[in-house]
Amino acid sequence: MSQLDSLWKKGKDFLGSEVPIIAGAMTWISDSSFVSAVSNAGAFGCLAAGNMEPARLKDEIRRTRDLTDRPFAVNLITIAPNYRELLDIAVRSGVPFVVFGGSFPRKPEIRKAKENGAKVMAFAPTESLAEHLIQSGVDALILEGSEAGGHIGPVSLSILLQQVLFKVDRVPVFVAGGIATGAYMAHLLLMGAAGIQMGTYFVLTEECGVHPRFKEAFIRAQARDAVATPSVGSELKVVAVRALRNKGLDAFLELQVDLIQQRKRKEISHEEAQHCVEKFWVGALRRAVVDGDLETGSLMSGQSVGLVNRVLPLREALDLLIGEAGKELDKVRERMGTTS
Repeated sequence: MSQLDSLWKKGKDFLGSEVPIIAGAMTWISDSSFVSAVSNAGAFGCLAAGNMEPARLKDEIRRTRDLTDRPFAVNLITIAPNYRELLDIAVRSGVPFVVFGGSFPRKPEIRKAKENGAKVMAFAPTESLAEHLIQSGVDALILEGSEAGGHIGPVSLSILLQQVLFKVDRVPVFVAGGIATGAYMAHLLLMGAAGIQMGTYFVLTEECGVHPRFKEAFIRAQARDAVATPSVGSELKVVAVRALRNKGLDAFLELQVDLIQQRKRKEISHEEAQHCVEKFWVGALRRAVVDGDLETGSLMSGQSVGLVNRVLPLREALDLLIGEAGKELDKVRERMGTTS
């Protein structure tokens, strides 16, 4: 067994995939076609339930099963308006994995998924919450640093590794945020990660069905172009979103100001304001991903966009990571004065 095989065995065994590399769920991107292609290539795909209608999620799960016999997950956003209906659809469909995102799943929701045969994964931003999730029954954790794209937390991956990865060994821990090279993956595995999750990297694959202009924007972008949205005041409790800077980001700032004023005039409730925020992002992301609107659409991207500059077939993109990881492990052995 090679060193790489040994390092990621725990992750492979847990996911049941050829490599423990998860393609993170991305709204309007991670549909049945893309997810099945990821899993068929040997990685691990995640359907993005987002704000889907329940009937559509049921159909997407069926289509994914028609296209692959390999494991995949359904990613559920716990703060979505129809979250409970989507959870019901996922568990009744007998999906092999459920990934809870957005906020923290309640213990009965975790139990419901597990009782229907699913392995459960959830995001953990601190050691205490990691322990809480483990005690609640999750089977694996995902640490996602603020370098990632889309909705992000406030803490970088380098801190999360020290807060959680180095202290938690009761369940597999996968890591995400700013990863785009096999060399970095190798070091994360050496640190104890069971595997990695990537999003931005997989957008630049032939099998990813986003608009060609969306991919072109990623190829041109530098790491510094992927910025986190600032929060205007504290009234809305807006979760930051990382995306490429454009007019869409400016429009979001204007939306926040308008919503805060409406709240002060008591014209809308806090829940209605939050729904307006999420509706904005869903629509803006669709304009970019589906229509190729690079001006007013949301170009959600991680800072790793500065490390990717060409479109590859999925299998070739995975082979590139694996090859880089093997070479980096050879370098590590040389630095340590070992040859085996």
